[in-house]
Amino acid sequence: MGVFYSMTNIPYLGEGLALLTALTWGCAVILFKKSGETVHPIALNLFKDVLAFLLFIPTMWVFQEQMLPTVSDKVLWRLILSGILGIAIADTLFFYSLQRLGAGRVAIISCLYSPFVITVSYYSLNESLRWLQILGVITIVAAVFLATFRRGEQVITKRNLITGLLFGIMATIATGAGIVLMKPHLSDFSLLWVSEVRLAAGIIVLILLVALHPQRRAIVGSLAIKEGRIYTVWGSFVGAYLSLIPWLGGFKFTQVSIAAGLHQTSSLFVFILASIFLKERITLPKGIGIVLAVSGVYLITFG
Repeated sequence: MGVFYSMTNIPYLGEGLALLTALTWGCAVILFKKSGETVHPIALNLFKDVLAFLLFIPTMWVFQEQMLPTVSDKVLWRLILSGILGIAIADTLFFYSLQRLGAGRVAIISCLYSPFVITVSYYSLNESLRWLQILGVITIVAAVFLATFRRGEQVITKRNLITGLLFGIMATIATGAGIVLMKPHLSDFSLLWVSEVRLAAGIIVLILLVALHPQRRAIVGSLAIKEGRIYTVWGSFVGAYLSLIPWLGGFKFTQVSIAAGLHQTSSLFVFILASIFLKERITLPKGIGIVLAVSGVYLITFG
C-alpha cells in the first residue's frame, strides 16, 4: 500500500505538512521571481512540471508505491481535470502575475486563496471551521495585508497592474477548483500517484500550448538563457518536487479549509527569506504581520 498509508494516525500531520508546504513554496517564489526575469512563464511552468514528474518516478519506486492502481474512469478524469486546472492553467497564470507585479503584490493577491478555498470547501465538500479557526484564517489574511503594505513601492504600469491582478485572481480560482476535484480521492490513492496523474495532465496541455503558440521558439529558447538557469532548476525542484507532496498531504490528512489557511503563511515566509537572502529590511508592519501570522497558525491548528 505504500509508506504514506501508515501515517494516517499521526497527530496534526496534515497541519504540519501544510506549514511545510508554505515554507517550501515561500523559498520557491523567491527563486521563481529571479527565474521569471529571463524565462517565459509557460516555459518555466513546463520545465518545473517535467522535472517533478521525472523525479517522482524513482521516488515512487523507493517508497514502494503502486505505479498503476485500479481506478475508475470517472475518478481518473477528475484527477486529470484537476491537473489541467491546478497545474497547467493556475501555475502559468501565477507566473504571469509574478512577472508583472513582483512578489510583494502577488502576496496581497494570494490573500484570496484561503477565503476562496474555504468557501468552496464549505459548499462543495461539506467542511466546517470552528470560530477560533475562522478567526485564525482572518488573522493570517490580515497579517499578509499588513506585511505587504509598503509606501514608496516601485511604480508599475497600469497595463501590468491590471493584467497582473487578473492573472493572479484567475490563478487562485483555478487552484481552488483543482483542489475540490481531487480532494475526495486523496484518501483512496497514493499521494505520489495522484501527483503524477496531475503533472502528466498539466504537461500534455502545456506542450500543446507551446506547440500552438506563435512565439514557441522564443518561449522554449528562454530556458537556455544562462542568467536564469540556476534559479529555474532550483525553483522547480523546491516548488514542484519538494512542495507538491506536503501540499497534497495537507489536504489528505486534514480539512481543505484548515490546510488552505495554513498555506497562506507562505507569504510571510517570503518576507523572512527575502530579508535573509535578498537583504530586504523587515519593517515594523512586516514584523507585526509575522507575529499575527504565527498567532493565526496557532488558532487554526489548535482552535
